Amino acid sequence: MSGLPLLPARRPVPGVFVALALVLALGWLVVTIDGGQLFNQSTTVSLLHVAAGLGLVAVGQTLVILGGSLDLSVAYVISLSTLVAAETMAGRDGALLPAVGLTLAVSAGVGLLNGLLVTKLRINAFIATLGVGLLLKGYLDNGYDGPAGTTARSLVRTLGYQRVGPVPLSFLLLVAVTGAAWFALARTRFGHHLVAVGGDPEVARLSGVRTDRVLVTAHVLCALCAGLAGIYLASRLGSGTPRIGTEGLYDLESIAAVVIGGTALAGGRGGVVGTVGGVLLLASIDAIFNQLEVDAFFKQVIRGAVIIAAVAVYARRTLRKAGS
Repeated sequence: MSGLPLLPARRPVPGVFVALALVLALGWLVVTIDGGQLFNQSTTVSLLHVAAGLGLVAVGQTLVILGGSLDLSVAYVISLSTLVAAETMAGRDGALLPAVGLTLAVSAGVGLLNGLLVTKLRINAFIATLGVGLLLKGYLDNGYDGPAGTTARSLVRTLGYQRVGPVPLSFLLLVAVTGAAWFALARTRFGHHLVAVGGDPEVARLSGVRTDRVLVTAHVLCALCAGLAGIYLASRLGSGTPRIGTEGLYDLESIAAVVIGGTALAGGRGGVVGTVGGVLLLASIDAIFNQLEVDAFFKQVIRGAVIIAAVAVYARRTLRKAGS
């Protein structure tokens, strides 16, 4: 038994939801003045679809960052997952479950490799996961020139496009995954140990925590979340796409959502609820700019400014607490 006290994980900073409300209010005003409609059903559905894909990746990214690690391979895991799923299904509904199982197994394998490189070989997480990502990139670039495989029609109809009112089924999947991750962090030994490892790995080790096992588990869970995102994107696209992960910037976007949501990049502080708030904030900015037909370059400038502002706010808050 570990001697580490089971303290609840720190609650996510609520400021991201205040920022989200302000962005939506300001966006609604600007779009309305421009003659458009921000809160119609089509825009809401599109926003939630974007949030679902990014959110699944970001929830997994939150876990590894809380543990003081990082995963830059998620974009390539997403691309690989779409291909494994679509090629295994080959348009057959009967192959749906085996395809999902194989996709998640492959994703977990990549996560296991990442975790072992970080914990057993002591390679910096940035370098280790970037290296694994480049290995996957080489395989994808060499093996595929374009889309491949066909997603099962039942998956396209359900996960890809089915809604409960204005809420896509994919967003409900994100809610379920977020709920499971929150429970794991707040109510299980793994969650408390993960936060402890991110806060101070040496203290956690001396307290009896198996730090390597905790970090490997976090990397596997992160890759599984990326695999789920790949399955979802395959359901939306109807096939596997070898560059969908990198073209969607899911590696950097997921890290940005985690930081905006209040999780410290150094680890040990944050939560998945705040991450979902960060995801919704980024998706809302996209939706507003799409309505205004803003230039893509300017969109990235605004996104960068939002991320820098969020990091600055949390850094100042941390320094203020340290000084008090």
